[in-house]
Amino acid sequence: MTDTQVSNNVERNRFEIHAEDGRMAGFTEYVAGEGVRDFVHTVVKDEFEGQGIGSKLARAALDQTRADGLKVKATCPFIKGWIGKHPDYEDLLA
Repeated sequence: MTDTQVSNNVERNRFEIHAEDGRMAGFTEYVAGEGVRDFVHTVVKDEFEGQGIGSKLARAALDQTRADGLKVKATCPFIKGWIGKHPDYEDLLA
């Protein structure tokens, strides 16, 4: 899979990643707080495992969080681990 699109579904408090055919490949849920976005749970659907979907989703969600001027609380083990592997995102941690 090469083309994916990540969007912030504000109504559901989650970033969603969709495949080029429109199918939702995964999402990361967050709780919005005062100046902080707490990422609490990330899911990549089984049929999309091993394609880098989780990484694309994490990067896009964190980039948007930075652009929104918010800090990150990484309650979700996946997001916490991803930030740990990408030190250039550690400045986002609240």
